[in-house]
Amino acid sequence: MPVKETRLIINLNDLAFNYAVIKEKLKPETKIMGVVKAFAYGTDSEVVAQKLVDLGVDYLAVAYIEEGVRLRKFGITIPILVFYPQVEELKQLLTYNLTPSIYNFRYLKKLNATLNKEDIEDFQIHIKINTGLNRLGFDLNELEAIYNEINQSKRIKVVGLFSHLAASGNAKEAKFTQSQIEKFEIAKRFFQSKFDQKLIAHLCNSSGIFNFPEAEYDMVRAGIALYGYGNNTKEHEQLQPISSLKTVITQLRSIQVGESVGYERLFKASRKTKVATLPLGYVDGIARQFGNLKAEVLINGKTAPIIGNVCMDTMMVDVTDIECKEGDHVTIFGKEHSALKFDKLQQSIPYEIITRISQRVTRVIES
Repeated sequence: MPVKETRLIINLNDLAFNYAVIKEKLKPETKIMGVVKAFAYGTDSEVVAQKLVDLGVDYLAVAYIEEGVRLRKFGITIPILVFYPQVEELKQLLTYNLTPSIYNFRYLKKLNATLNKEDIEDFQIHIKINTGLNRLGFDLNELEAIYNEINQSKRIKVVGLFSHLAASGNAKEAKFTQSQIEKFEIAKRFFQSKFDQKLIAHLCNSSGIFNFPEAEYDMVRAGIALYGYGNNTKEHEQLQPISSLKTVITQLRSIQVGESVGYERLFKASRKTKVATLPLGYVDGIARQFGNLKAEVLINGKTAPIIGNVCMDTMMVDVTDIECKEGDHVTIFGKEHSALKFDKLQQSIPYEIITRISQRVTRVIES
């Protein structure tokens, strides 16, 4: 497809491909939760969510309530888990029938009080257990207290229980991951003994799906893998990046030995250099850390390093050894030049690179 300006191209066929790869690794009865927080990892949350629904996903997950509200207004009706619900937005949570992750007593008590006030019964929640990530969630020594609080009003219906693996993509931390699985199993046995209905237990994130099939439980949470990336080579080789950030060469110029490029003059030419200016910068999500030869783009099949500091709206690359002209297409990252290849020195992670692309960059959907 011809690219006439800076665009983020989102390929829904590649999303379907990645979904199929994940599905193939699971038991037929295992549910899939598609994580679409942060604008579906920097793409388009509504379009991606709808495609996942069409593919048969069982749950969606977002970080904050406003993200779930946006999906409900778009017409998404399947269950949506909110990872980090805020007390101040409880009314919207109830109005739009979103499912909260309950991770502390403050929120649990406030939810109970609100349900009593609004006379709402059987309100569904998932309980978050901390098994070692030490970010959010109840500790194992709080299990009895959680149950007692839930049981006070009998208005809450626990439908799910989950935790989050801290290092499932790191083979060196396999023993630690196993310890997390064991702790989660303790919490699962405790709560399942308290409720008649079968709880949906979920522990595996994307890397967990690939590396710890024994922890599949009732549902898995597919995040970064849906968007084409994993935490090791084995995973990457099976997946296709669904988003491609593309732009064009705005201007070409040649500079002489000793001349500089960009603010602070951090790049000085050691040879006659051909410089291409591209119309995107750190406001668009290309961080300053990628300047000065630390990342490279793809132009006419060849890589070109970023030179000088990345500017707010522009950046410059060295195209001395590339046959190119103004208006030629440039791939920042995408299927043929992944975020890993763009990030030449591996200063960051694909999550950060793909989710940073600002909303001022035009989204183009391909299917």
